[in-house]
Amino acid sequence: MTQQAFQAHDHKSCIADGVAAAAQSCAARNLQLTKVRQRVLEILLSDHKAMGAYEILDVLRAEGLGSQPPVAYRALEFLTKHGFAHRIERLNAFIACSHLNDPHAPIFLICRSCNRVVEAESDPAKGEIGRAAQKSGFVIERAVREAEGLCPECADAA
Repeated sequence: MTQQAFQAHDHKSCIADGVAAAAQSCAARNLQLTKVRQRVLEILLSDHKAMGAYEILDVLRAEGLGSQPPVAYRALEFLTKHGFAHRIERLNAFIACSHLNDPHAPIFLICRSCNRVVEAESDPAKGEIGRAAQKSGFVIERAVREAEGLCPECADAA
């Protein structure tokens, strides 16, 4: 998925696969994937770009699905709480999870030129963070790592 997101491709399959995986997960966990929650997930899956809550709200408002900020924030809270989306700290924005079926600690690769964001998998117990935690007796429960740079397309254009 990482390489595909930085290449031109049909986002319809990303959306369909992501929504299907989320719906299956919700059914298995007895969670409700409401119309608004599903639409927010579709919006996040549509272009591999992190989006702010107000950008999402603009789309929902245009489609008649809600016009007040709590509508978007509640859907985003549900999606992030249950692992269907992630918050990109650096951008104060959200992106759909591209590894729904696997427990993971994501790394986000953020293109500073085109704003595409790709989620890569990582294991925080390994590497520098894991070694530092192990030395101090710290147990890692959540790690957020974000890298900013240029995607292949933008790097080639520079």
